[in-house]
Amino acid sequence: MNYLPLLLPLAVVTMVVTAQHPNAPPLQLAANYQQQDASRYWVSEKLDGVRAYWDGEALWSRAGHRFVVPDWFVADFPSTHLDGELWLGRGQFDALSAAVRRYQPQEDEWRQIRFMVFDLPQSSALFEARLSELEQLLTPIDTPYLQLIEQQRLTDNTALAKLLKDVESSGGEGLMLRHKHSRYQAGRNQGLLKLKQFQDAEAKVVAHLPGFGKYQGMLGALLVETPDGRQFRLGTGFSDVQRQTPPAVGSTVTYRYQGETQQRQPRFAYFMRERKEDP
Repeated sequence: MNYLPLLLPLAVVTMVVTAQHPNAPPLQLAANYQQQDASRYWVSEKLDGVRAYWDGEALWSRAGHRFVVPDWFVADFPSTHLDGELWLGRGQFDALSAAVRRYQPQEDEWRQIRFMVFDLPQSSALFEARLSELEQLLTPIDTPYLQLIEQQRLTDNTALAKLLKDVESSGGEGLMLRHKHSRYQAGRNQGLLKLKQFQDAEAKVVAHLPGFGKYQGMLGALLVETPDGRQFRLGTGFSDVQRQTPPAVGSTVTYRYQGETQQRQPRFAYFMRERKEDP
């Protein structure tokens, strides 16, 4: 039997983001992998970047805000709509987030950023055909700032488990799976799956809980609340600086966890970052 032992929680919090901006692009969103047959999917690395949508003229964030980028960065981009991710490299999310949120882009930062493309949102073709279209579209374009993310086919779920282990042990975030016969469909659906050993979700900060011992006078933990009303303490993953100036009450934070208890509390919840509003 081919399966991925101990990689998935018994229950997963599904985060549904509702677009509040009129320019928010109709992006396809990933569901969680739940032992589907990996041989039916194209697999790529899940990048720790910032989702971006190219409309032929400008790059837009998931929430519908236009990224302020140097003209030379997009000078050779095609007029075709592209779905992808701005990426600086493994483990560089904080630096990337700071760079793309500036009102005045810094050229030395953008020289290191790549727009990694993984789909053609306006194509009605199945994914395998869309991938071929992307290769034909992007291969002749001579720019280092626009790249097609590597996709591969795997024989079975055992191979998928091995690839996940290899990617995560090298500092990668996880894997994305795109069904070979799926069409691009806005919203969360089974045509696009994400697979990570650890899940992540977002919660709203309700209160600051005081620290004790070496954390006396600093943050001990955040009391946070999930979108469906569950509250829990988030007390690990903070630097001393973050404990001195923690995310404000009312802000949204991203946390990592590994499954849930019978009471639907996240196991081993670990603070990752505060969600910053788009520029």
